[in-house]
Amino acid sequence: MALRRVPLHRAGNRENLFMGGDRELVMFTGLLAVTLTIPTFSWPAIVTGIGLWFVCVWILRKMAKADPKMRYVYLRHRLYHRYYPAHSTPFRVNRQNQSTPFSKNTRRYL
Repeated sequence: MALRRVPLHRAGNRENLFMGGDRELVMFTGLLAVTLTIPTFSWPAIVTGIGLWFVCVWILRKMAKADPKMRYVYLRHRLYHRYYPAHSTPFRVNRQNQSTPFSKNTRRYL
């Protein structure tokens, strides 16, 4: 009996991107650029706001191309930043009598 194959269509698995970057971040940077340029209403501020927005969209596109969920990964990293264990692997068993490079026997050779 052969295994049944179920096709996964790309349209159902795509990330929610806008202009090639994360939707919320692109729209937030657009809003930020508009709110920085409209109140001043001078040509240098308008050019600076448009340039800032294009640079931000370029960076957000590169970020989404590397990993579309990078924003969520970064937020989770910031959330669990204090709880990272102080050992190299989660499977290591820390014991009191484990030898270290600076144990009592090796201090005299330093």
